[in-house]
Amino acid sequence: MDTVNPPETKQNWLDAVLNRRTLICIFTGFSSGMPLYVLFQLLPAYLRAEGVGLKEIGLFALVTFPYTWKFMWAPLMDRYIPPFLGRRRGWMFIMQLALLGSIACLGLFDPTMSIMTIAYLATAVALFSASQDIVLDAYRRELLPDQELGWGNSVHVQAYRISGLVPGALGLILADILPWSSVFMIIAAFMLIGILMTLVVKEPVTEPRAPKTLKEAIVEPFHEFITRLGWTGALQILCFMFLYKLGDNMATALSTPFYIDLGFTLTEIGVIAKASALWASVVGGILGGLWMIKLGINRALWIFGVVQVITILGFALLAEAGPDKLMLAIVISLEYLGVGLGTAAFTAFIARSTSVAFAATQFALFTALAALPRTFVNAITGYIVDAVGWNLFFYICAVLAIPGMILLLKVAPWHGDRLNVESANRTG
Repeated sequence: MDTVNPPETKQNWLDAVLNRRTLICIFTGFSSGMPLYVLFQLLPAYLRAEGVGLKEIGLFALVTFPYTWKFMWAPLMDRYIPPFLGRRRGWMFIMQLALLGSIACLGLFDPTMSIMTIAYLATAVALFSASQDIVLDAYRRELLPDQELGWGNSVHVQAYRISGLVPGALGLILADILPWSSVFMIIAAFMLIGILMTLVVKEPVTEPRAPKTLKEAIVEPFHEFITRLGWTGALQILCFMFLYKLGDNMATALSTPFYIDLGFTLTEIGVIAKASALWASVVGGILGGLWMIKLGINRALWIFGVVQVITILGFALLAEAGPDKLMLAIVISLEYLGVGLGTAAFTAFIARSTSVAFAATQFALFTALAALPRTFVNAITGYIVDAVGWNLFFYICAVLAIPGMILLLKVAPWHGDRLNVESANRTG
């Protein structure tokens, strides 16, 4: 049965929630989420405000292909150690510096004249961001003990989502009063938070040894995963990781252009649509993490998954209501609450499915698979909206969220056994 051993005392329970590891997860989440929300919220708003069409904006989802293929170079980041700060922190520092520079450059070009240049820069941001995620995920997996995986990953996810307020709220508000070039430079400066964290923290005490050869770094993570679960179990888990967030990813892919098309101003979107998500993200993160300590990850996936499907339908209601500010605040708050809970449980499931000995490559493979719909399926969302309209589009997204829920019967049954990862966590 999917259970989490209850803390023996109140002090032990508090130790699992309020500790230095929790604080580190806040910073890893913020540093990881910021670049993605630049690509998914600030950049589409920039392109739309400058007159770029929905179809072209939708195709910009293709620039995030590094999130899908990051497992291809994850073994390199496992095998080779930078000459400073250690295996995890060294790579984190390099990628965060690259993100600071590439994000700052996005606003230096006119979309109507240099759309391909912006696309190349956006691809670079995605590449550096995906590479940063490889080491941040591995660092967090090595940092957190098994009993804190649910809580720690919930904190990471909610900090990840809250980071979207920087490009998605502050960035849009600044765009009404400053040139876009200045906006992107200001937003890029927030990567200094991640850089500071990297310089302050230490390498995980439980960090496994680095692979001795590149072949070992590439082959062993896949061999261990298939050997541990068998081909059938491995394929079921991989299919689940692809499908669980499919509807949610599609529903939010063009959220900012959706708000603009409804008639909201950039300032209204920044203040109402984005800021209203703050309290929901905080509440969802705290409740989701605490519930996972008591419920376990399997039950959390069921409960939060149902909530996630329901909240997607809120976008359809908003499409019918039009530019209603109160409705906008309610729908976005519920969406962030429900989807935030689902993402927290899903990320904890991914972490639990990995072996500590091969955390970087396996985590990269699993999260890349989960990002596949966001990269390729989202690229056609603009065409779907043009064909069926916003209202029907969101109903389609809700339906597409159901297959992932059905797979829970196999990979995380309500009364089922927990995945057999304990033996894998002792390897390496």
